[in-house]
Amino acid sequence: MNKPLVGAFLAALFLGAGVAPAVAAEPAGSASEVSAEAAPQTKYTAPDTVPAAKAVTFAGTVALSNCSGSVVRIPDAAPTDPALVLSNGHCMESGFPGPGEVVVDQPSSRTFTLLNASGSGVGTLKASKIAYGTMTDTDLSLYELTSTYQQIEDSYGIRALELETAHPTAGTAITVASGYWKRTYSCDIDGFVHQLKEGRWTWKDSVRYTPECQTIGGTSGSPVIDDATGKVVAVNNTGNESGQECTDNNPCEVDENGEVTVREGINYAQQTYNMVPCIGAGSKIDLTREGCALPKP
Repeated sequence: MNKPLVGAFLAALFLGAGVAPAVAAEPAGSASEVSAEAAPQTKYTAPDTVPAAKAVTFAGTVALSNCSGSVVRIPDAAPTDPALVLSNGHCMESGFPGPGEVVVDQPSSRTFTLLNASGSGVGTLKASKIAYGTMTDTDLSLYELTSTYQQIEDSYGIRALELETAHPTAGTAITVASGYWKRTYSCDIDGFVHQLKEGRWTWKDSVRYTPECQTIGGTSGSPVIDDATGKVVAVNNTGNESGQECTDNNPCEVDENGEVTVREGINYAQQTYNMVPCIGAGSKIDLTREGCALPKP
């Protein structure tokens, strides 16, 4: 996991992106060397008819005490709905949820620093509860805020990032925007992993990045943004740091036949389109809604 950061001292000790929120930042341009088996695929070239993508900024991203995140909304969210913050399940202040554990409607007073387009903090947002959190099948947390989408826009001029409703595709150009580090990582979606195993946890249909996205500790929970649409397609969560197989901070890929592949230096995210059916009116998480397949308590 991209380890959660616990102060500057630990940040200095742990470099790399693993399942826990990412740890200390590497100096810019110090990307880790990637193993030969993880060589990048040919980069996707958009047809000439597709409009040029707008540059991805930090607007709508947030910094947590140990991770990154973003203010997100479903397409039909009302301006008066309580805003939601998306991050990783392993970034929750209550600690890593165990395999099979699902947190729903847990009171929280956590705060988040809201960033503008240039990455400057413009205000503090406060949670009322952890609306949903788990590390089973996926690695995500959704915090419900005390502010509505309209209140955030009126106060700071910042709109929430919209969640994509469809499964992403390989070859899509993406940007991982870390509010914690105020740093972005640009690459493509390399493909999808049937099962991604790390320590005690297993995630399904994970996004694998091309090697250019060398995310580090503290980037956990960062939104993965489709460069063409500006929509959130995944949430950054882990990477294989040292080439070990299926251990903490060294996830392995398991295909449909049980074959295991280790890609040292490659990083991953969890898709978010599958969250959308689970969010109802008033930003309420309803795991019984049609199409909602998130794990239940």
